[in-house]
Amino acid sequence: MFTHKDIEYRSVFVINCLEHRALRVMQGELLLEDTEAQKTLTKFPFQKILALFVVGHISITTPLIEKCTQFGVPLVVMKPNFRPMFFFSVTAEANFLLRKRQYEYTKDNLQIPKILVDNKIRNQIHLLEKIRSKNDQIREAIEQCKKLLPLLSDVTDYDAVMGIEGRSATNFFTVYFEPFHWKGRHPRTKVDVINATLDIGYTILFNYIEVFVRLFGFDPYRGVYHQLWFKRKSLICDLVEPFRCLIDQQVRKAFNLGQCKIDDFELRKNEYILKREKNNDYTKMFYDILIEQKSAIFKYMQEYYRSFMQQKESEKYPRFLIQ
Repeated sequence: MFTHKDIEYRSVFVINCLEHRALRVMQGELLLEDTEAQKTLTKFPFQKILALFVVGHISITTPLIEKCTQFGVPLVVMKPNFRPMFFFSVTAEANFLLRKRQYEYTKDNLQIPKILVDNKIRNQIHLLEKIRSKNDQIREAIEQCKKLLPLLSDVTDYDAVMGIEGRSATNFFTVYFEPFHWKGRHPRTKVDVINATLDIGYTILFNYIEVFVRLFGFDPYRGVYHQLWFKRKSLICDLVEPFRCLIDQQVRKAFNLGQCKIDDFELRKNEYILKREKNNDYTKMFYDILIEQKSAIFKYMQEYYRSFMQQKESEKYPRFLIQ
């Protein structure tokens, strides 16, 4: 299992393999090669890799899997649209005591779900409070979100927790992206460029959080808040909630600065799809902020793991509060 020193020493590598790129293992190093020019672009010592994210199409070889296993490197391969296609990690999957705790956790226990929702709402409030020019709608949204926090302590019903989360999200999204002709959050429908960009960011966040969750040996399919569905990584859905604020803030900032714009997308069958040539820019934008927070995310997961294993009271569980 990794330590804080490992997290500081090792780096997260993101490789774009959309065109003329290949990975090869030679003398204990990972080589990124240009197949058209037939030359090596860069080398990565496996000892320094914390996680390897590949966007595009590559061949997975036995030497690559062997080295990832030897050095505990999670490997995530995504399609050009950032959808995960392959996840390899054997870091701590033998942690059967942890998984026993997961399977014993009952769905009527709302202790951890309340923590996750409380954390998410507090970060939404903070993002709204950081807006410099506040109008009456923003001030009202802040007040409405604040009123929801004390309600969490008294609810005893799963649907009530979801209702509080949903009301806060409506208050938040209605005003946070309003300057960009926002029409509401519509996951995975790509009805406008803001929704399409959020989907990209949330997908990258999901993959990133999964790497850290697997470092401790959790079963990613056994959640505590999101419902259990076939092939749904419910625990990852749970643990991305405190960190969604990072994506929300990055998207608003990027559109404010003109780093993201409608011209980066093309309309296909009433959906906004990111142009292929902009893939690198958007990948970098989101991974930059997540890599910057790698130590904070690792610390959160480590404390969550310890709290869950020791079945601590809710006030002992970690919170991630955006600055």
